[in-house]
Amino acid sequence: MAKPVCWVVTDGRAGIESQALGLAEAVAEIRPMEIVVKRIGVRSPWRELPWRAWGEALGRLSSASDRLDPPFPELWIGCGRLSVPFAVSIKKRAPETFTVQLQNPRAPSALFDLIIPPEHDRLSGDNVFSIIGSPNRTNVRSVGAVNAPARNLRKIAVLIGGPNRVFKYSAAGAGAFIERLGALADKGDELAITTSRRTPHGLRPLLRDLARRDGVTLWIAGLDSRETNPYPAMLGGCRAVIVTEDSVNMAVEAAATGKPVYISPLERKFLAPAMKFDAFHESLRRRGVARKFEGEIADWSYELLDETRRAAEEVIRRMRSREVSPKRVR
Repeated sequence: MAKPVCWVVTDGRAGIESQALGLAEAVAEIRPMEIVVKRIGVRSPWRELPWRAWGEALGRLSSASDRLDPPFPELWIGCGRLSVPFAVSIKKRAPETFTVQLQNPRAPSALFDLIIPPEHDRLSGDNVFSIIGSPNRTNVRSVGAVNAPARNLRKIAVLIGGPNRVFKYSAAGAGAFIERLGALADKGDELAITTSRRTPHGLRPLLRDLARRDGVTLWIAGLDSRETNPYPAMLGGCRAVIVTEDSVNMAVEAAATGKPVYISPLERKFLAPAMKFDAFHESLRRRGVARKFEGEIADWSYELLDETRRAAEEVIRRMRSREVSPKRVR
């Protein structure tokens, strides 16, 4: 018998796709499924208009978009604003498809079988299952599978994000952050540092200077792409993780390790809406997962935060309770 099929549907942005793919992989660990990634785009003028004005959404896909043609899947996992109208359209065509939408879809919850938003969005409803942060592709099993060559990436992992609508990376703030890291290196701590695609280019010279010290390694996203990304090995081999305040995804991934997590504060943009970030970080502190990084590293333990697995179990539970037909819709 053929495996059930799961579509992972996003606009292709790495952070968005990683959330949906992480949940799909966790579901497939429980109930084997064939995962098909769909990266969608919408042609002009429709992409500039509210999706409720589109009419039939499937007719608005751009020529470069992946197609969303039958046979439709048993499970749909969408993430990001652009995936919402297509989830609604396919649900109408294929009621048997179980539709899961991550984040806040900003649409009536009755349009989906299950919505999985972050807890700090404060959504509620019979088909809403909130989690701390967002799903990710890091889990206890993957970070524990650190191979021997990666064991040199030990001690403290440093995960650096980049500016967004709330936080900024000023020269003064970046300099202070690098100084704190340098002080750890001076005390003999080993640092394994990785950046993201959002990390400002102006921070690179400071990081390269820091990486000249003994015991400090650096991987720059986009420049060191020919080398294997050490991110999973860093999380598996470290004793603590430092994460910049701007990234919910990286903080949740760090929390899946059971290692101490430090949140490095950043400067905020004037009148920036930081309430959701503050609520998220407070939830980590309340559970004993994270503390503010002020230059010192301590050891402590907490119950592993494996929200992706918890969400996957809820998807399976609801699919089974609804008695989804094993036949694909054609």
